[in-house]
Amino acid sequence: MQIIQETPYRFRIEQEGAMRVPGIVFASRSLLPDEQGDMALMQVANVATLPGIVHASYAMPDVHWGYGFPIGGVAATDVDNNGVVSPGGVGFDISCGVRLLVSPDLDREQLQPHIRAVMDHLDQAIPRGVGTKGVWRLPTRAALERVLTGGAEYAVEVGHGVTEDLQRCEDGGVLPGADTATVSERAVERGLGQIGSLGSGNHFLEVQTVDSVYDATVATHMGLAEGTVCVMIHTGSRGLGHQICTDHVRQMEAAMTRYDIHVPDRQLACAPVHSPEGQAYLAAMAAAANYGRANRQLLTEATRRVFEAHTMTTLEVLYDVSHNLAKIETHPIDANPRTLCVHRKGATRSLPPHHPDLPADLTEVGQPVLIPGTMGTASYVLAGVPDNPAFFSTAHGAGRVQSRHQAARHTNADVLRRGLEEHGILVRGTSRRGLAEEKPEAYKDIDAVIETSHQAGLARKIARLVPLGVVKG
Repeated sequence: MQIIQETPYRFRIEQEGAMRVPGIVFASRSLLPDEQGDMALMQVANVATLPGIVHASYAMPDVHWGYGFPIGGVAATDVDNNGVVSPGGVGFDISCGVRLLVSPDLDREQLQPHIRAVMDHLDQAIPRGVGTKGVWRLPTRAALERVLTGGAEYAVEVGHGVTEDLQRCEDGGVLPGADTATVSERAVERGLGQIGSLGSGNHFLEVQTVDSVYDATVATHMGLAEGTVCVMIHTGSRGLGHQICTDHVRQMEAAMTRYDIHVPDRQLACAPVHSPEGQAYLAAMAAAANYGRANRQLLTEATRRVFEAHTMTTLEVLYDVSHNLAKIETHPIDANPRTLCVHRKGATRSLPPHHPDLPADLTEVGQPVLIPGTMGTASYVLAGVPDNPAFFSTAHGAGRVQSRHQAARHTNADVLRRGLEEHGILVRGTSRRGLAEEKPEAYKDIDAVIETSHQAGLARKIARLVPLGVVKG
């Protein structure tokens, strides 16, 4: 594999063999994955073999090894020129994403006397952990189907939130095209009990405060200033999304020979977007996306109740965006608008100012891009920029450098917790193993990831947020 450094923040994997396009990796030298220990760059090259892929197989600054696609991978296929959709380009946690809540009238100093009570009650109010039941008890498949087709919009309709929440959600909180007939009974069983829960792994709810502002005008427009209290929620579609991915990977594996599709890795199983298998996956994926959006809406309401009870203040939604999704979008290819299936796996959509999909009150500043760090490190708010070279995409987080097993092997969870609390970060976890697996050292340097995103023209820095307390599974 020949890798050429084109700029300090951009590398090119030369097109060779079955690759239909080159690979483009947005990274500094220090963030580039190690070819010996991380197969992510090979996966970037493998993705470049997909039928219908256009421009390049892209990798974001937080790229690391994943299932088929690298995590931090972006690839667009031309829908009307044999373009395919691949479940591996979305991943098992469909519509995993981030929501940021902002307090309009509570700052860090005002929160400080109440922070322990807030964290203790969030500990009780936020269901989390493997297989945990959620805050919403759905009695039947029919009730779940309303969630799968209505997303956060349906959650608000039945009293979990306000209409203003939806105006700051990607797609207004509901992804069209969901078809519950494409969702298996096993997925339904897994989804019935988990709606309104955080899950485990790298999912979290974090109370934060703004400690640096890079663009005061845009930050003010977004309600952010030094000391502003925020809450970041990171979760997805739980077991339902995982099952949908599993089901449709199997279907596509069986279908590829019928479409004469050959890929270098069976985890890249795919089918033409226009095929029955492709359409079924997109419909099921949309259902899972709506589940994930409703999930974050329910956790928002649970969080609001805690803040209202202990600080007498409310929380407003700044933005909610997925970072595991395939969407049908229009982008110019050779100066002509084309309908593309844009896969973003561990990558955040980053819309520029005046993009038609932005809510009216954000059109002048661009989309808030929410990039969480790791437990104990900073998170960031960026904004979309006009000349983004990767279908308006950027990083989604810090990116792992250690497996969960490696991270936990030499880590004492109690020592980790005490160290975080000595730095003013209160930790409420359900599993010592889970805490150890998510230690900050298991991830790349989030500040370096953000700087690369900024310098590579993927998005621009607006504000830096630091944790005050974290709820983990």
